[in-house]
Amino acid sequence: MSPLSATHIVIEAVSFPPAVKPPASDKTLFLAGAGVRGLEIEGKFVKFTAIGVYLEDDAVPLLAVKWKGKTAQELTDSVEFFREIVTGPYEKFIRVTMILPLSGQQYSEKVAENCVAIWKSFGIYTDAEAKAIDKFLEIFKEENFPPGSSILFTQLPHGSVAISFSKDGSIPEVENGLIENKLLSEAILESIIGKHGVSPAARQSVAARLAYLFEKSTQTDKLDSTTSS
Repeated sequence: MSPLSATHIVIEAVSFPPAVKPPASDKTLFLAGAGVRGLEIEGKFVKFTAIGVYLEDDAVPLLAVKWKGKTAQELTDSVEFFREIVTGPYEKFIRVTMILPLSGQQYSEKVAENCVAIWKSFGIYTDAEAKAIDKFLEIFKEENFPPGSSILFTQLPHGSVAISFSKDGSIPEVENGLIENKLLSEAILESIIGKHGVSPAARQSVAARLAYLFEKSTQTDKLDSTTSS
């Protein structure tokens, strides 16, 4: 079963298609999972963004070697599993679509804060990362994101992250900025689905969909071996 046959997901009226061709990429990536990001404010859960995570096809066989046979809950609970997704040698794409309006400064400062916290926890925060954060904040400084607009991150295997903006749900062909820093590229995804990620719902969705794809790929392998014999 090809991951590209994965179904679409709708989060708070935001539709994430089953496959996309990201900016700065010549590949089509499949929808690995999606969920909301929100905060508890005065006893009420307020939803700010809907987040979709896309992966290159190669991610499934690479991850399946170690993780097939695990349940969705086991994968959800595994810090190591999500670290392997974050650091894997394949393209990733993140679409963050606004449910409530946010300024570029509000969004970028919170992401930067989360990324720095991740690096400090690993003891890997250097001058190169500080400069990457400065560039990250600069790209967002003049932007505003009304409901329905999106921030798009294309994470390239050599360590760059392309940042793009969309006002209407379309995928632009050209990025607004490119930052060549592998740790920043990884930390953006880690800050969403990692151990202390801002979207536990997206984390659970990715775990459930990948567990399903691992199972389907195992069944296909068994069918292929039966057919060939």
